[in-house]
Amino acid sequence: MNILYINHYAGAPKYGMEFRPYYLSKEWVKRGHNVIMVASSYSHVRSKNPDLKNKICVEIIDNIIYIWFKTLKYKGNGLKRVLNILDFIFLLFRYSNDLMKKYNPDIVIASSTYPLDIFPAYFISKIKNSKLIFEVHDLWPLTAIEIGGYSKWHPFIVLMQFAENFAYKNSDYVVSILPNAYEYMKSHGLPYFKYIHIPNGINLKDWQESNEEAPKMHKELIENLKMKGKVIIGYLGTHGRANALDILLDAANLLNEEKNLAIILVGDGPEKEKLIEKTELYKLKNVYFLPSVSKLAIPQIIEMMDALYVGCKNLPLYKYGVSANKIYDYMMSGKPIIQSISAGNDIVKNAKCGISVPAEDSRQIAIAIKKLMSMTKEEREILGTNGRNYVLKYHTYEVLASRYEKLFY
Repeated sequence: MNILYINHYAGAPKYGMEFRPYYLSKEWVKRGHNVIMVASSYSHVRSKNPDLKNKICVEIIDNIIYIWFKTLKYKGNGLKRVLNILDFIFLLFRYSNDLMKKYNPDIVIASSTYPLDIFPAYFISKIKNSKLIFEVHDLWPLTAIEIGGYSKWHPFIVLMQFAENFAYKNSDYVVSILPNAYEYMKSHGLPYFKYIHIPNGINLKDWQESNEEAPKMHKELIENLKMKGKVIIGYLGTHGRANALDILLDAANLLNEEKNLAIILVGDGPEKEKLIEKTELYKLKNVYFLPSVSKLAIPQIIEMMDALYVGCKNLPLYKYGVSANKIYDYMMSGKPIIQSISAGNDIVKNAKCGISVPAEDSRQIAIAIKKLMSMTKEEREILGTNGRNYVLKYHTYEVLASRYEKLFY
């Protein structure tokens, strides 16, 4: 089948995240499908963006056909980002006839986080009599309202709400990454038979072939701390507001006299300087910061740690569930997890791979850290093994792509 996969922010190994569209597409190509990925030339989540000289560019990456549309660059969530979105949607309409003639899609997937891509996707699916799938990463515009602080009467929010309702009504299927989103979608007109939950996951090959050396400064710090008998709690990823790392520092402050504890935060992001300032203000003895590393070096760094932290802000939005890529990577690493998330699902609890505590509760995080520190190495290994076994059974992209493929027929 010919699959037209529309994802504004789609990435690839050479460009960085987001990876879900790439990994699913790669599995479908293995099964004999043709995948045409339509994406924006600029995305704030990629580490590198394609450099386009023309308005449209075709690139083949691992037998996936990438169609790049040259769009406006932006920073933050201001007007330029809105214009970037509208630019992409306009180009989708402008080149829709070319896409239909050249690639003749049997399946059209609208998957750009925001819902506006449903309009050109619907247009193409109607002309070509294709099956239309709407893929939901976040509940927009609800996410923009609750996290971004937008009024529900803001013109752009009103437009997105119309697009979301339109998608639920006119798609053949709605694939939700969030596990508990149906009640919300039902209130916006989605019949239950259209709803399919397919979460995020891990690419097994990345872990099997990941042999990149960790940077020298990272290895030396961790090895030095381990020689001193420290139990190392790690975080790897973006240092942003949504990651609740300030709450982790509050927990570190409660444990500041624990001589055998080290907390290492690996990565970069908009909140990193503030976090470093907070560490200095608290005079924390047990917190260390390291720069971000290549995705292929992450397994080696994680292997040197004893447990891993993941957290989120305490928001009503999360009652619909979370499916953070970081959690699946952590589980695949075979390390126990401290999860500080209040959500409608709890994969750490289900997999018995760590300790779950409420979001933004520094005291409970500190208690969880002390509990893991008191465990033997063997006890921590049992938790880690539980996580790895769970993710291998339910969350490899091979498994997820097979579930998704059933919707094509």
